[in-house]
Amino acid sequence: MAKKDAPPRWDRKMQQRLARGEAAALGELYDRFASLVHGLAHRVLGDERAADGVTREVFAHVWEHPDSYDPKRGPLRTWVADLTRRMAVQRLRATETAALAQGAPGSPDELERKVRHASVAARADYIVQAMPAPLRAALELAYFQRRDYRQTAADLGVTEDEARRRLRLGLQLLSTAHDAGTPGAPPEYGGAA
Repeated sequence: MAKKDAPPRWDRKMQQRLARGEAAALGELYDRFASLVHGLAHRVLGDERAADGVTREVFAHVWEHPDSYDPKRGPLRTWVADLTRRMAVQRLRATETAALAQGAPGSPDELERKVRHASVAARADYIVQAMPAPLRAALELAYFQRRDYRQTAADLGVTEDEARRRLRLGLQLLSTAHDAGTPGAPPEYGGAA
């Protein structure tokens, strides 16, 4: 039986293959995570071309620095998502700072609020995508269809207690979106860059 905190086998093998310079590994990684990377970058930047650029940068970084991922610290998917969010936020900050320098309306404080909002929104999107399907289904019913816990329970065919539990756990997971970028956490795993 595997240790509870052992990284998934695929993540370890992928990191090893990338470290050996296997181009096929990069292709496999791209096939698996390109839509995630592009979606998160687009969520932060709101621009298709900029999201394309960040997607290229993320996979170039992974290819050039495969040892910066440590399988013992978390799933490869999470590392790639955090790397994407960080690079997209850096690009947003650089773009907006350049616009301010050229006289665009706004202030540095407004820029930081915009960057913080985009970063939290991207992290929340990732959390929702990555959460277990039962929690995601309960949140989607409650949020998008405006169902209370009783209606959610009926729609899902679970007890009211189970519906409340799923909603509570889903919301607890979502609340961690604001914790990303906290000082002290390593940048590659969501800490401040």
